[in-house]
Amino acid sequence: MTRYFFLSDDLDDLEHLEEELESAGVVTPQIHLLTNDDRSADEHHHLHQVTSFMKKDVIHSGLIGLALGACAAILVLGVAWSAGWTETAAGWVPFIFLAVVLLGFCTWEGGFIGLQTPNVHFKHFSKALEEGKHVFFVDLEPEQAKILESVVRKHPRLAAAGTAAGAPSWIVFGQHRLTRFFTRTFP
Repeated sequence: MTRYFFLSDDLDDLEHLEEELESAGVVTPQIHLLTNDDRSADEHHHLHQVTSFMKKDVIHSGLIGLALGACAAILVLGVAWSAGWTETAAGWVPFIFLAVVLLGFCTWEGGFIGLQTPNVHFKHFSKALEEGKHVFFVDLEPEQAKILESVVRKHPRLAAAGTAAGAPSWIVFGQHRLTRFFTRTFP
């Protein structure tokens, strides 16, 4: 999927844009709004906002922490083995325990650092967000790009802000199926 970014300062226009995209066949999990003005966005019930969790860099930083923790764990096990420390009465147990603790701590610390930093995928929009603009983005399959083009033409105040790799389609459509299931099962 390809992610298309747009900037706007008009939430009403963005709400109409989302409604038009959905009526043209784009499902809600493909559409997102990133804004610093959550209170005003909450008044527009049809806008699908980015969750506060996704505004932070928890996943990305946690994965970096995981990689560093894995390197530290391998280093501990490698040093213990090459130094011959595993041949003692204690054996491998304390070194495996230390490796697991290092792996867990580094992953936790990476996620904790990520809670304090903006999502790496949205950093380049920080100035626009501080100026009061809103970032509207849509993840589309290649055959849906024409839908976006025709709908965007009706919104002249919308400014294109680039493209990037989007979410995997299996995640987006999995969210859509889960949402449909829960709204049918628990109305």
